[in-house]
Amino acid sequence: MAVSGPAETPVVLPLETTDDAFLGGALRLLQPRHGYRAGLDAILLAAACPQVTGTAQRILDCGAGVGAVGLAVARRVGDAQVTLVERDTGLAGLAARNAIGNGLGDRCRVIVADVAAPLSRTPDLAALAGQFDHVLANPPFHAHARGTRPTDVHKDASHAMPDGALDDWLRFAAALAREGGTLTMIHRPDVLPDLLAACGRRFGGLTLLSLHPRAGAPASRVLVQGIRGSRAGLTILAPRILHAPDGHGFTPEFDAILRASAPLALSV
Repeated sequence: MAVSGPAETPVVLPLETTDDAFLGGALRLLQPRHGYRAGLDAILLAAACPQVTGTAQRILDCGAGVGAVGLAVARRVGDAQVTLVERDTGLAGLAARNAIGNGLGDRCRVIVADVAAPLSRTPDLAALAGQFDHVLANPPFHAHARGTRPTDVHKDASHAMPDGALDDWLRFAAALAREGGTLTMIHRPDVLPDLLAACGRRFGGLTLLSLHPRAGAPASRVLVQGIRGSRAGLTILAPRILHAPDGHGFTPEFDAILRASAPLALSV
């Protein structure tokens, strides 16, 4: 598989990797041993991608890292065509290897690009503007201005981004999504006001789902899904609980998502 696009971030080589199983072993990912590592958030986001089989839906994974989100969708939806966008050339290379290693190379493409940069800087992406049915995003959760930044370059880039960059991610998603296409994003609950504001008039018909570690606990994550160009209002779904009441393992719904690639429906 070719990896196209300009290199946006210097790479620290070599990357020491681990080979990890997801979706009950149906998906295996090479990822850095140190720094940011894909986990629960990536699989939940992938599960929330709308599934329309038989139509070869075009999926865009923004800030794809080693490809966990996009490849999980490709594994679940047998005819999905997935584009993985990652600015770090080392991680993009791992994403390409992961696509091939999982037998998904014929339906996946990796493009090296920074979602915060003008689209014109990456002609391969600019040519795809307005063509994606579904855009998925798991952006860095922290701002550079807050706290101590990690010394690991990959972990720093994956965990933190400059203030105001969330709007850049939404602008990028809106440029690539087709009219009527969807955006699905996972983030921290405290970022929700900024996220809804960034959706602005780009994505409407928003659906909000809060995810709680246990019954009675505050939400640890929110999933937001919107429709490009829609003017419909906001729907807030009943909250979902991740872990079983005894504190061990996941509820049946989320166990099926994590082990058997079940979808996570964002519907009333």
